[in-house]
Amino acid sequence: MMEDRTDRPDPDALLRQAAHDMGGTRGRLKIFVGAAPGVGKTFEMLTTAHRLIRDGVDVVVGVVETHGRSETAALLDGLEVVPRRVVAYRGQTLTEMDLDAILARQPRLVLVDELAHTNAPGSRHPKRWMDVEELLAAGMDVFTTVNIQHLESLNDIVAGITRIRVRETVPDTVIDRADEIELIDLTPADLLQRLREGKVYTAPAASRAMRNYFSPGNLTALRELALRQTARQVDAQLIDHMRSNAISGPWAAGERILVCLTLQDVDGSLLRYGRRLAERFHAPWTVLHVETSREAGETIRQRTASQMHLAQSMGAETITIPGQDVATETLAWARSHNVTQIVAGRPARRPWTSWMTPWTWTSVTRILADRAGDIPVHVVGATNGHEGAEEKPEKRPLAFGPYIAATGIVAGALVLSLVLRHGMEVQNVSLTFLTAVLGVALGFGLWPSLYASVMAVLSFNFFFLPPLYTFVIAAPDNIAALAFFSITAVTASHLGNRVRAQAIVARHRAEITESLYEFSRKLTGVTSMDELLWTTCQQIATMLDRQVVILLPQDDKLIIRASDPPEKSLDSADLAAATWAWRHDRSAGRGSDNLPGARRLFVPLRTARGPIGVIGLDSDGPGLLLGQEQQRLVDALGDQAALAIERIILSHDLDQARLHAETERLRGALLSSISHDLRTPLSSILGAASSLDSYDALLDKKDRKELLTTIREEAERLSRFVANLLDMTRLEAGALTPARQPCDLGEVAGSALARASVILRHHRVSLKVAPDLPLVPLDDVLVEQALFNILDNAAKYTPEGSMVMIEIAQKGGSLRLRLTDEGPGLPADNPNQIFDKFTRIQFADRQRPGTGLGLAIAKGFVETAGGSITAENRPDRTGAVFTLSFPIVAEVSG
Repeated sequence: MMEDRTDRPDPDALLRQAAHDMGGTRGRLKIFVGAAPGVGKTFEMLTTAHRLIRDGVDVVVGVVETHGRSETAALLDGLEVVPRRVVAYRGQTLTEMDLDAILARQPRLVLVDELAHTNAPGSRHPKRWMDVEELLAAGMDVFTTVNIQHLESLNDIVAGITRIRVRETVPDTVIDRADEIELIDLTPADLLQRLREGKVYTAPAASRAMRNYFSPGNLTALRELALRQTARQVDAQLIDHMRSNAISGPWAAGERILVCLTLQDVDGSLLRYGRRLAERFHAPWTVLHVETSREAGETIRQRTASQMHLAQSMGAETITIPGQDVATETLAWARSHNVTQIVAGRPARRPWTSWMTPWTWTSVTRILADRAGDIPVHVVGATNGHEGAEEKPEKRPLAFGPYIAATGIVAGALVLSLVLRHGMEVQNVSLTFLTAVLGVALGFGLWPSLYASVMAVLSFNFFFLPPLYTFVIAAPDNIAALAFFSITAVTASHLGNRVRAQAIVARHRAEITESLYEFSRKLTGVTSMDELLWTTCQQIATMLDRQVVILLPQDDKLIIRASDPPEKSLDSADLAAATWAWRHDRSAGRGSDNLPGARRLFVPLRTARGPIGVIGLDSDGPGLLLGQEQQRLVDALGDQAALAIERIILSHDLDQARLHAETERLRGALLSSISHDLRTPLSSILGAASSLDSYDALLDKKDRKELLTTIREEAERLSRFVANLLDMTRLEAGALTPARQPCDLGEVAGSALARASVILRHHRVSLKVAPDLPLVPLDDVLVEQALFNILDNAAKYTPEGSMVMIEIAQKGGSLRLRLTDEGPGLPADNPNQIFDKFTRIQFADRQRPGTGLGLAIAKGFVETAGGSITAENRPDRTGAVFTLSFPIVAEVSG
């Protein structure tokens, strides 16, 4: 029986510890944390830097703010300071850390003060902590400073303590990834004494600070926050150490936090609470947003996208799902994903609703609390005084068309009811009005259907309830009937509107799915890169209603390969953002955290091998370019396009590899052929010539003639070899232009036999030509050379004394020349491979001399001359049959 091992090290903790110990290419980050300005963070950072310089560490100052403090400024002496970059903005001259200069300098350690600082517009990154991330990614260590009030998850708590909301914040994930955190602690009394002595601010500024932000109560609360935050960081490191070393201890038992984000949650307090709760339980947390039909306005979509982006920066997993009932969808998702705690926001109420009793509160939060069962629900109130705490619907101009149509539909139902009233009960006649209300709800939405409900109730009362043609109701039972009819009509309008909204969402999703499916089908049929890029460009532009440009790398630079509308070039800011997105595999440009000053947003095209290009998006209107759904759509389209691009690139690489392999094979065969087939005749020629030169006096006339014949035959053989190489080169280059004219194929064959008489002198030769054959248009020179090459092949591979027969006859609309030999034949599985270049058949462990080009040249010449050639084995005995066919009727080209 196997036992569960609970004393094994945690794999995730081991991986984190290994990455921490090995370092890899990422630098190490140390953060000096303080409770408030003036506690000595920068002073301690510079002191530590001097100590490291004495130990031989290469240290530079990226940016340090002294704020006029002489003690801090004195510590800059002896440190290398990288000059700051000058930025002109609205008539002012600003200075920022020169990130490119530091990257070019490549020190071991960089000092970067004020981590939460906002960079000047036009900088590569909007925040300094992003600059630090790039330095770390480049392999440099960084020392930096930050005050506790700049931590994103504590922003609302600090605002509640000091009544001042800090606008410059740092995501918690940056703090979490720090390799070391050092708390610079100073008691409130000591800090206030430093203020009085002018060591933090000048005297007037110090006096104002002590009256406001630097009150003893504020400093005590901020100090406690700093101590707790540092303690949590130390605790997290301790837990990682215990897990990686299998030290037993109390662990968090599977907590999972879910934050329900609704339209009213716009100030970030809900997300910050969720982050703090997840941190307290050492648990993963997810932000869920249920997208309903109410979110049709651009303002609402941008606000939601902003909140989801904030959640991602705080380390949350963000999920968006479609639905109409937010509470029901949230609880279903929570139970299916084993969520243990839910965080929801308490909706803000208008003053005139404060008297309403709790049972009238039917918000999403109330429904969650009622239906959550054993899942705890944390209700978080909005930050006091936040101007966006209450959701204000986007104002739209009133459209009268739906209401006019609703009036017409109700009027039609009234006419039909008046026709039916004589044969039906009044209660049954009311069904026509309910049908009309449902139709209006399905066709035009909630408010037109409520209007139709009112019209239907009034019409039913006026025309069908006694006394008729008045709005007075005489009988009590008619009052009940009208009341129930009113309730039914309103309920029907709500239900119809819900069905309509669900149908709209479903139709929208179906359209997106169908578009993605059609796009994938288009990509499967695309074979060229240009067609693929244009297809992708047009698909993205159509589905997102955005201007699109696609850039791919060439010679280590990005160039435009497709765009809609056409673009020939990008400005320097866009090109810089595109290059950054490609090199760092992260979005850059408009609306992103990287180079936001660019006009376009650039999204990398990713594959398993890394980024292979970028997609640039732009629109004429202001505001956020992509919402959550649009971002997912871009990712889906980009992933499909990237895979198709990689497929074409791989196909091209495979073709190149095959071409290279074939080239190497042909080169090897050519070198082998040349080394053998040039050396053999040259050796014979040199041997015969040397014998004539050295032994001329001793040789008789017969011996001399025999040596001279050897020289001539070997020279002719050498000449044929060189001619074959030249002919193949002409064929490959397409430089042959056939001179077709009516010819007698029998005469061409006879001429070829005459040229081959010497090499066929030890064979029996037969030529049979059928009588009265017509002339055929062909190039007689090319065909004669082709026949000679085939006869030369027969002379090499057939035994002496065997028969070589040529038969010419008409068959159908062509003349056929069949050349038959009595040699060993051709490969049975693929006889026509004999026409491949450098192919030579080996028999009886012996390969005949030759280049392997003769038959390939013969095939090329025959086809160039307008004919065709095939090879097969003889059916009656061993031997090969070569069949040349030439059409009788053909247009002669001169």
